[in-house]
Amino acid sequence: QVQLVESGGDLVQAGGSLRLSCVASGSHFYLYDLDWYRQAPGKQRELVAALSSGGTSVYADSVKGRFSISRDNDQSTLYLQMNSLEPEDSAVYYCHTAQLYGSRWSDYWGQGTQVTVSS
Repeated sequence: QVQLVESGGDLVQAGGSLRLSCVASGSHFYLYDLDWYRQAPGKQRELVAALSSGGTSVYADSVKGRFSISRDNDQSTLYLQMNSLEPEDSAVYYCHTAQLYGSRWSDYWGQGTQVTVSS
């Protein structure tokens, strides 16, 4: 079992910045591949950024050059630095990981943190 707890969401003006954090339980955090997703009202949940255990990162086209995903394995924490925020970035942001137990994958999600960007 993995527990994920996000924080850092807030109300911010367009052009501003926020840093989201996700603290994970478990003693093997350094082995986890981790993602940030977001879901806006009436829209599907979408992948924002992903970071592998080996340090490879990928980003949605809509956030490239503005967002940065990183991790601190000693603190078991995943981060999402969000700069030049736009109203379209408003959503609930979720931390996610998938773990393989035997032959079965299990998905773990945090409770989400609300980001609201005002124009």
